Amino acid sequence: MQFYTTEHDYYCGIDLHARTMYVCIIDSKGKIVVERNMKSAPEPLLAFIAPYRSNLVVGVECIFTWYWLADLCAREQLAFVLGHALYMKAIHGGKAKNDRIDAQKIAALLRSGMFPQAYVYPADMRATRDLMRRRNHLMRKRAELLSHIQNTNSQYNLPEFGSRISRPADRQRLDVAERFSDPQVKKSVEFDCALIDFYDEQLPKLEWHIQTCAKEHDPKGLSLLKTVPGIGNILALIILYEIHDIARFPSVQDFMSYSRLVKCSRESAGKLYGHSGSKIGNVHLKWAFSEAAVTFLRGNEPGQKLHHRLVKKHGKGKALSILAAKIGRAVYFMLSRERVFDKDKFFAG
Repeated sequence: MQFYTTEHDYYCGIDLHARTMYVCIIDSKGKIVVERNMKSAPEPLLAFIAPYRSNLVVGVECIFTWYWLADLCAREQLAFVLGHALYMKAIHGGKAKNDRIDAQKIAALLRSGMFPQAYVYPADMRATRDLMRRRNHLMRKRAELLSHIQNTNSQYNLPEFGSRISRPADRQRLDVAERFSDPQVKKSVEFDCALIDFYDEQLPKLEWHIQTCAKEHDPKGLSLLKTVPGIGNILALIILYEIHDIARFPSVQDFMSYSRLVKCSRESAGKLYGHSGSKIGNVHLKWAFSEAAVTFLRGNEPGQKLHHRLVKKHGKGKALSILAAKIGRAVYFMLSRERVFDKDKFFAG
């Protein structure tokens, strides 16, 4: 956890919503200078903070509406800090809670040097990252449609398809919907197949567009990631856009924690009370490295031997987690040192 500790003359806390926001400005002594509820728009905010903007910092909790505010502060050369939503428990505690109290607490946390920071993703790559996340969401929807067809087939105790219905040629050859006699069930499966066909037509175009953008944003990083066995185009794109800049992680431990590849223990008075923090970090990186651990083993004899040793020592479930963490560490040093994957170093020891 990193805190914002820079000192300013004025601290602006904003409780931000989609249509409105409550703004509170306090001075260096903690006294409330001015506060107001206003429309979520650039003009009223700039007019409101105008008398204090010479040495002002703006803080807001990380919610889905922060993009425009971060871009506005960047254009106006205002210091902007994004608060980590899971760490900002101070604004959620207390007997009473409203927009005014939350804005005051955000400003007070900024002044005290206890404001937990989240990463402000730069605008030049942010939209492409969100597009990549949207692609992953749509791919999961496609997988849900395939699962529904398989479940329907089992529901009526019909023979297995015998081929992968995820492939368009196999779906057409099997004529999936025709095996169901009930017209309503047949219509449901036809609708699923139509949606899958649409996804199969559009998703490759979307992936090609994102890959074209990645070659402009960070072609070297993309090519380095593809040298890792098991990391193809999609996993490389996810890792590239979720990391953005490897230099923002001071150490490999920070990167591993951000990627949810480590467990943090809860201890008090020398006693262990389990683990925590499993939901803190980047879920997309966690998924990408977990997938990479599985694909890493395909046709990789040294990788399979390593996995076998880990299974004997830790069990099947934990073995893949350890392998995912090992790949994560390798990716960190590859991008930091701008070197390709070295299998000798990876399997050493």
